[in-house]
Amino acid sequence: MTTMTETHSATPAPPPAAAQRSGPRYKVTGLRVLRSEWSKLWTLRSTWITLGLGLVFLIAFGVIAAWQYESGGGPDGSGPNGDLSNGTALSLSLFGISLAQMAFGVLGVLVTAGEYSTGMIRSTLAAVPRRLPVLWSKSAVFGLVAFALGAIGAFIAFPIANELVSGTAAELSLSDSGVVRGLLGAGLYLGLIAVIGTALGALFRSVAGGIAVLVGTLMLVPGLTSLLPNSWQDDVSKYLPSNAGESMYSLTHDAASLSPTAGLLVLLGWTALALAGAAYRLVRKDA
Repeated sequence: MTTMTETHSATPAPPPAAAQRSGPRYKVTGLRVLRSEWSKLWTLRSTWITLGLGLVFLIAFGVIAAWQYESGGGPDGSGPNGDLSNGTALSLSLFGISLAQMAFGVLGVLVTAGEYSTGMIRSTLAAVPRRLPVLWSKSAVFGLVAFALGAIGAFIAFPIANELVSGTAAELSLSDSGVVRGLLGAGLYLGLIAVIGTALGALFRSVAGGIAVLVGTLMLVPGLTSLLPNSWQDDVSKYLPSNAGESMYSLTHDAASLSPTAGLLVLLGWTALALAGAAYRLVRKDA
Protein backbone atom coordinates (compact mmCIF):
# COMPACT_ATOMS: atom_id res chain seq x y z
CA MET A 1 0.00 0.00 0.00
CA THR A 2 1.41 3.30 -1.07
CA THR A 3 0.95 6.34 1.07
CA MET A 4 0.60 9.51 -0.92
CA THR A 5 1.36 12.83 0.74
CA GLU A 6 -0.21 15.91 -0.70
CA THR A 7 1.80 19.07 -0.44
CA HIS A 8 -0.20 22.29 -0.38
CA SER A 9 1.67 25.48 -1.13
CA ALA A 10 0.61 28.33 1.10
CA THR A 11 -1.16 31.04 -0.84
CA PRO A 12 -0.05 34.47 0.39
CA ALA A 13 -2.84 36.67 1.70
CA PRO A 14 -3.53 39.74 -0.41
CA PRO A 15 -1.98 42.91 1.03
CA PRO A 16 -4.35 45.31 2.72
CA ALA A 17 -5.74 48.11 0.61
CA ALA A 18 -3.66 50.66 2.47
CA ALA A 19 -0.45 48.83 1.55
CA GLN A 20 -1.33 48.96 -2.14
CA ARG A 21 -1.35 52.72 -2.17
CA SER A 22 1.75 54.38 -3.55
CA GLY A 23 1.93 56.78 -0.61
CA PRO A 24 0.02 58.37 2.20
CA ARG A 25 -3.23 60.05 1.32
CA TYR A 26 -3.73 63.59 2.57
CA LYS A 27 -7.10 65.18 3.05
CA VAL A 28 -7.65 68.47 1.26
CA THR A 29 -8.50 71.11 3.85
CA GLY A 30 -8.96 74.86 3.64
CA LEU A 31 -5.83 75.45 5.70
CA ARG A 32 -3.70 73.29 3.42
CA VAL A 33 -5.01 75.06 0.33
CA LEU A 34 -4.18 78.40 1.95
CA ARG A 35 -0.65 77.21 2.76
CA SER A 36 -0.22 76.00 -0.81
CA GLU A 37 -1.30 79.33 -2.28
CA TRP A 38 0.93 81.19 0.18
CA SER A 39 3.93 79.15 -0.97
CA LYS A 40 3.12 79.62 -4.65
CA LEU A 41 2.73 83.37 -4.21
CA TRP A 42 6.18 83.89 -2.73
CA THR A 43 7.99 81.56 -5.14
CA LEU A 44 7.17 83.89 -8.04
CA ARG A 45 9.81 86.49 -8.83
CA SER A 46 7.09 88.81 -10.13
CA THR A 47 5.55 88.88 -6.64
CA TRP A 48 8.64 90.41 -5.03
CA ILE A 49 9.23 92.86 -7.90
CA THR A 50 5.64 94.07 -8.27
CA LEU A 51 4.91 94.35 -4.55
CA GLY A 52 8.18 96.21 -4.12
CA LEU A 53 7.26 98.62 -6.91
CA GLY A 54 3.82 99.18 -5.41
CA LEU A 55 5.33 100.00 -2.03
CA VAL A 56 7.89 102.34 -3.61
CA PHE A 57 5.20 104.11 -5.65
CA LEU A 58 3.07 104.66 -2.56
CA ILE A 59 5.87 106.03 -0.38
CA ALA A 60 8.00 107.84 -2.95
CA PHE A 61 5.23 109.74 -4.70
CA GLY A 62 3.69 110.71 -1.37
CA VAL A 63 6.99 112.17 -0.24
CA ILE A 64 7.53 113.92 -3.58
CA ALA A 65 4.04 115.47 -3.42
CA ALA A 66 4.68 116.73 0.11
CA TRP A 67 8.06 118.16 -0.94
CA GLN A 68 6.45 119.93 -3.91
CA TYR A 69 3.79 121.37 -1.63
CA GLU A 70 6.38 122.56 0.90
CA SER A 71 8.64 124.06 -1.74
CA GLY A 72 5.88 126.24 -3.15
CA GLY A 73 3.55 126.69 -0.21
CA GLY A 74 3.44 128.70 2.95
CA PRO A 75 1.39 128.99 6.10
CA ASP A 76 -1.63 130.03 4.07
CA GLY A 77 -1.63 126.62 2.39
CA SER A 78 -0.96 127.83 -1.15
CA GLY A 79 0.69 125.07 -3.13
CA PRO A 80 2.73 124.91 -6.32
CA ASN A 81 -0.21 123.84 -8.46
CA GLY A 82 -3.94 123.20 -8.37
CA ASP A 83 -3.62 119.50 -7.62
CA LEU A 84 -1.73 120.10 -4.40
CA SER A 85 -2.87 123.55 -3.32
CA ASN A 86 -5.68 122.26 -1.12
CA GLY A 87 -3.83 119.17 0.03
CA THR A 88 -3.37 117.89 3.55
CA ALA A 89 -0.59 115.76 4.94
CA LEU A 90 -2.91 112.77 4.53
CA SER A 91 -3.84 113.39 0.90
CA LEU A 92 -0.26 114.30 0.00
CA SER A 93 1.16 111.15 1.61
CA LEU A 94 -1.34 109.03 -0.38
CA PHE A 95 -0.65 110.80 -3.68
CA GLY A 96 0.95 107.65 -5.11
CA ILE A 97 -1.98 105.36 -4.37
CA SER A 98 -3.20 105.47 -7.99
CA LEU A 99 0.07 103.89 -9.15
CA ALA A 100 0.23 101.47 -6.22
CA GLN A 101 -3.27 100.21 -7.02
CA MET A 102 -2.19 99.36 -10.54
CA ALA A 103 0.83 97.41 -9.29
CA PHE A 104 -1.22 95.40 -6.80
CA GLY A 105 -4.12 94.91 -9.21
CA VAL A 106 -1.89 93.72 -12.06
CA LEU A 107 -0.15 91.27 -9.74
CA GLY A 108 -3.57 89.99 -8.69
CA VAL A 109 -4.34 89.23 -12.34
CA LEU A 110 -1.00 87.45 -12.70
CA VAL A 111 -1.64 85.32 -9.60
CA THR A 112 -4.56 83.57 -11.28
CA ALA A 113 -4.28 84.15 -15.04
CA GLY A 114 -0.58 83.27 -14.92
CA GLU A 115 -1.45 79.69 -13.94
CA TYR A 116 -3.75 79.39 -16.94
CA SER A 117 -1.07 80.66 -19.32
CA THR A 118 1.49 78.12 -18.04
CA GLY A 119 -0.97 75.23 -17.66
CA MET A 120 -0.17 74.90 -13.97
CA ILE A 121 -3.84 75.40 -13.16
CA ARG A 122 -4.53 71.80 -14.20
CA SER A 123 -2.25 70.49 -11.48
CA THR A 124 -3.80 72.88 -8.98
CA LEU A 125 -7.35 71.78 -9.77
CA ALA A 126 -6.34 68.11 -9.80
CA ALA A 127 -5.08 68.55 -6.25
CA VAL A 128 -8.20 70.50 -5.22
CA PRO A 129 -11.05 68.98 -7.29
CA ARG A 130 -13.75 71.16 -5.68
CA ARG A 131 -12.09 74.18 -7.37
CA LEU A 132 -13.71 77.03 -5.45
CA PRO A 133 -11.36 76.74 -2.43
CA VAL A 134 -8.54 77.59 -4.86
CA LEU A 135 -10.18 80.89 -5.79
CA TRP A 136 -11.04 81.78 -2.19
CA SER A 137 -7.53 80.96 -1.01
CA LYS A 138 -5.78 82.91 -3.76
CA SER A 139 -7.99 85.92 -3.11
CA ALA A 140 -7.62 85.77 0.67
CA VAL A 141 -3.85 85.30 0.66
CA PHE A 142 -3.04 88.01 -1.83
CA GLY A 143 -5.70 90.38 -0.53
CA LEU A 144 -4.28 90.21 3.00
CA VAL A 145 -0.72 90.68 1.73
CA ALA A 146 -1.74 93.73 -0.30
CA PHE A 147 -3.68 95.18 2.63
CA ALA A 148 -0.73 94.74 4.99
CA LEU A 149 1.79 96.29 2.59
CA GLY A 150 -0.57 99.10 1.65
CA ALA A 151 -1.18 100.00 5.30
CA ILE A 152 2.54 99.79 6.09
CA GLY A 153 3.37 102.04 3.13
CA ALA A 154 0.70 104.57 4.16
CA PHE A 155 1.93 104.70 7.75
CA ILE A 156 5.52 105.16 6.52
CA ALA A 157 4.65 107.89 4.01
CA PHE A 158 2.44 109.92 6.34
CA PRO A 159 4.98 110.94 9.02
CA ILE A 160 7.57 111.79 6.36
CA ALA A 161 5.10 113.89 4.39
CA ASN A 162 3.78 115.49 7.55
CA GLU A 163 7.28 116.49 8.61
CA LEU A 164 7.90 118.07 5.21
CA VAL A 165 4.75 120.20 5.46
CA SER A 166 5.28 121.04 9.12
CA GLY A 167 4.26 124.64 9.84
CA THR A 168 1.83 124.85 6.90
CA ALA A 169 -1.93 124.52 6.70
CA ALA A 170 -1.48 120.93 5.51
CA GLU A 171 0.11 119.73 8.75
CA LEU A 172 -1.80 117.03 10.66
CA SER A 173 -1.14 114.49 13.37
CA LEU A 174 -2.22 110.89 13.88
CA SER A 175 -4.54 112.03 16.65
CA ASP A 176 -6.52 114.27 14.30
CA SER A 177 -9.95 113.00 13.39
CA GLY A 178 -9.99 110.74 10.34
CA VAL A 179 -6.23 110.36 9.89
CA VAL A 180 -5.81 106.81 11.18
CA ARG A 181 -9.06 105.81 9.47
CA GLY A 182 -7.74 107.24 6.20
CA LEU A 183 -4.40 105.41 6.43
CA LEU A 184 -6.07 102.09 7.23
CA GLY A 185 -8.66 102.80 4.54
CA ALA A 186 -5.87 103.20 1.98
CA GLY A 187 -4.48 99.79 2.90
CA LEU A 188 -7.94 98.22 2.77
CA TYR A 189 -8.61 99.80 -0.61
CA LEU A 190 -5.40 98.36 -2.05
CA GLY A 191 -6.25 94.97 -0.58
CA LEU A 192 -9.68 94.93 -2.23
CA ILE A 193 -8.22 96.08 -5.56
CA ALA A 194 -5.80 93.14 -5.31
CA VAL A 195 -8.75 90.77 -4.78
CA ILE A 196 -10.58 92.28 -7.77
CA GLY A 197 -7.46 91.73 -9.89
CA THR A 198 -7.30 88.11 -8.73
CA ALA A 199 -10.95 87.61 -9.64
CA LEU A 200 -10.49 89.21 -13.08
CA GLY A 201 -7.56 86.91 -13.79
CA ALA A 202 -9.71 83.87 -12.98
CA LEU A 203 -12.67 85.24 -14.92
CA PHE A 204 -10.86 86.04 -18.18
CA ARG A 205 -8.05 83.44 -17.82
CA SER A 206 -5.85 85.82 -19.77
CA VAL A 207 -3.19 88.14 -18.41
CA ALA A 208 -3.74 90.69 -21.17
CA GLY A 209 -7.54 90.55 -20.89
CA GLY A 210 -7.58 90.83 -17.11
CA ILE A 211 -5.14 93.75 -17.06
CA ALA A 212 -7.05 95.56 -19.83
CA VAL A 213 -10.33 95.37 -17.90
CA LEU A 214 -8.61 96.37 -14.65
CA VAL A 215 -6.93 99.42 -16.18
CA GLY A 216 -10.09 100.41 -18.02
CA THR A 217 -12.20 100.17 -14.87
CA LEU A 218 -9.82 102.09 -12.63
CA MET A 219 -8.32 104.63 -15.03
CA LEU A 220 -10.49 105.10 -18.13
CA VAL A 221 -14.11 104.72 -17.03
CA PRO A 222 -13.94 107.52 -14.40
CA GLY A 223 -12.83 109.93 -17.12
CA LEU A 224 -15.61 108.81 -19.46
CA THR A 225 -18.26 109.85 -16.94
CA SER A 226 -17.62 113.44 -18.07
CA LEU A 227 -19.52 112.53 -21.25
CA LEU A 228 -22.69 111.90 -19.26
CA PRO A 229 -25.29 114.62 -18.70
CA ASN A 230 -24.31 116.94 -15.87
CA SER A 231 -27.22 115.78 -13.74
CA TRP A 232 -25.94 112.19 -13.92
CA GLN A 233 -22.21 112.67 -13.45
CA ASP A 234 -22.06 112.96 -9.68
CA ASP A 235 -24.70 110.26 -9.14
CA VAL A 236 -22.83 107.75 -11.31
CA SER A 237 -19.15 108.55 -10.73
CA LYS A 238 -19.21 108.20 -6.94
CA TYR A 239 -20.25 104.54 -7.27
CA LEU A 240 -17.31 103.59 -9.48
CA PRO A 241 -14.71 101.38 -7.74
CA SER A 242 -11.93 103.98 -7.76
CA ASN A 243 -14.12 106.82 -6.50
CA ALA A 244 -15.82 104.66 -3.88
CA GLY A 245 -12.37 103.59 -2.71
CA GLU A 246 -11.16 107.18 -2.58
CA SER A 247 -13.91 108.01 -0.12
CA MET A 248 -12.48 105.36 2.22
CA TYR A 249 -9.22 107.23 2.72
CA SER A 250 -10.24 110.85 2.10
CA LEU A 251 -10.25 113.20 5.06
CA THR A 252 -13.23 115.29 3.92
CA HIS A 253 -16.36 114.47 1.93
CA ASP A 254 -18.99 116.41 0.03
CA ALA A 255 -22.28 115.76 -1.72
CA ALA A 256 -20.46 114.36 -4.77
CA SER A 257 -18.69 111.64 -2.75
CA LEU A 258 -19.74 108.79 -0.49
CA SER A 259 -19.08 108.50 3.20
CA PRO A 260 -16.23 106.15 4.21
CA THR A 261 -18.67 103.42 5.26
CA ALA A 262 -20.77 103.73 2.12
CA GLY A 263 -17.62 103.73 -0.03
CA LEU A 264 -16.43 100.54 1.65
CA LEU A 265 -19.80 98.84 1.08
CA VAL A 266 -19.82 99.85 -2.60
CA LEU A 267 -16.28 98.58 -3.14
CA LEU A 268 -17.14 95.34 -1.33
CA GLY A 269 -20.06 94.98 -3.72
CA TRP A 270 -17.78 95.36 -6.76
CA THR A 271 -15.38 92.84 -5.23
CA ALA A 272 -18.17 90.33 -4.59
CA LEU A 273 -19.43 90.79 -8.17
CA ALA A 274 -15.99 90.08 -9.63
CA LEU A 275 -15.54 87.02 -7.39
CA ALA A 276 -19.00 85.72 -8.29
CA GLY A 277 -18.20 85.91 -12.00
CA ALA A 278 -14.85 84.18 -11.47
CA ALA A 279 -16.46 81.45 -9.33
CA TYR A 280 -19.16 80.79 -11.92
CA ARG A 281 -16.67 80.34 -14.74
CA LEU A 282 -14.33 78.27 -12.60
CA VAL A 283 -17.12 75.79 -11.79
CA ARG A 284 -18.79 75.75 -15.21
CA LYS A 285 -15.80 75.77 -17.54
CA ASP A 286 -12.86 73.38 -17.82
CA ALA A 287 -9.36 74.71 -17.21
